[in-house]
Amino acid sequence: MSNTPRITSEEDQILLDKESRYCSFGDTVHYIEPPRIFSRCEGSYVYDTNDQAYLDLQMWYSAVNFGYANPRLNNALKQQIDTLPQIASQYLHKGKIELSEMIAVDAKKKFGMDGRVHFNVGGSQSIEDSLKVVRNASNGKSLMFAFEGGYHGRTLGASSITSSYRYRRRYGHFGERAQFIPFPYHFRGPKGMSKEEYGSYCVKQFARLFETEYNGVWDPKVGQCEYAAFYVEPIQGTGGYVIPPMNFYSELKQVLDQHGILMVVDEIQMGFYRTGKLWSIEHFDVKPDVLVFGKALTNGLNPLGGIWAREELINPGIFPPGSTHSTFASNPLGTAVGLEMFKMTSEVDYGAMVMAKGKYFLAGLEDLKKRYKIVGDVDGLGLALRMEICGEDGFTPDKAKLDEMVEEGMKGDIEIDGRRLGLILDVGGYYKNVITLAPSLEISYPEIDLAIALLDRLLHRVTQK
Repeated sequence: MSNTPRITSEEDQILLDKESRYCSFGDTVHYIEPPRIFSRCEGSYVYDTNDQAYLDLQMWYSAVNFGYANPRLNNALKQQIDTLPQIASQYLHKGKIELSEMIAVDAKKKFGMDGRVHFNVGGSQSIEDSLKVVRNASNGKSLMFAFEGGYHGRTLGASSITSSYRYRRRYGHFGERAQFIPFPYHFRGPKGMSKEEYGSYCVKQFARLFETEYNGVWDPKVGQCEYAAFYVEPIQGTGGYVIPPMNFYSELKQVLDQHGILMVVDEIQMGFYRTGKLWSIEHFDVKPDVLVFGKALTNGLNPLGGIWAREELINPGIFPPGSTHSTFASNPLGTAVGLEMFKMTSEVDYGAMVMAKGKYFLAGLEDLKKRYKIVGDVDGLGLALRMEICGEDGFTPDKAKLDEMVEEGMKGDIEIDGRRLGLILDVGGYYKNVITLAPSLEISYPEIDLAIALLDRLLHRVTQK
């Protein structure tokens, strides 16, 4: 392991002292001490105040899918600033209407359903809006299903359907907590089942809830469920980029449809080609009732998110003007970047490009798994990739070892071909032992090779005796 000390400049130390005195720690997490302060970014790299480069393999939790400081998207923002930089959200502007049309027409083509788009300022806020749509459409039902390992945000409503108690612990309950259902996490599931068999098994276990009224969710006399919707991340994000079997959601949706339960798909982290499709749910041949998006819509340049919902749930007759509102919703800066993102991705086959790069990256991860016992599992869909760090048995979660890798990567002292680099990794998973890899979709093949080489060095460092 490297003994290189982390040198903090006098200027950085002054800033860190000010942070310690004046900043709430509630809106951040310091993964290393002392934390790095960054000054610029470009492509797949961020640079600290000493201009040390770090290859970023998490890209702001998949908010910056198209690379830092993407010239085309940055220019769209600059042009909008010089024309219509701001307007109250109750007034119309061209960008809102055209972006809504683009999303709704695409959904009609893919899902075969008419629908409408509703904007807000980010992912958690859009989850809140979806809860209003669902509760309104179900005559006020407040109970939801969600998955173990699922993450939907940290506002009060979003945290109620997020499986981590720690996000709710200090705040009590303003509404009902979801009933959390096991997700088909095959690597940690029962042995002896194929991935598809385990997916079917999980669906059958869920379906048992409807066999009798005494399982607590279903009244067979009137054919009604007490629960309004099931919130799903097609691929779990914070839960560790867990990819379910391809048969899972189609079988689950059959159960939901049989019992009048809506499927709300959270695409906040996996949307906008992270998995090789605009929406990750497209891989599973399922038609959602509501779809929530955010993050990469604006490549991280503007906090804009929203929902698409099918017409029956969101038309003005059932969800009238003023049902929910935000001052900055559908702001022209965000919608301008979102429109340019859609235009940009329509000119290149992003699906094919991302799938090819993901396959190449995953092959590199699989090679690392063969060479290091502590790599228990690797998997990926497009450029949503995972590496699970375990003990020497290749299974027991080893959070401490992953924490060492994160710290070593942030030292910025890894030499590759005469160049000193750092590596930014994100920590996820049920046991916080999973590296969740979300590189820029614009990452080059040489940069993928570099990423594998840097991971190799980190694994070597932390496994030295």
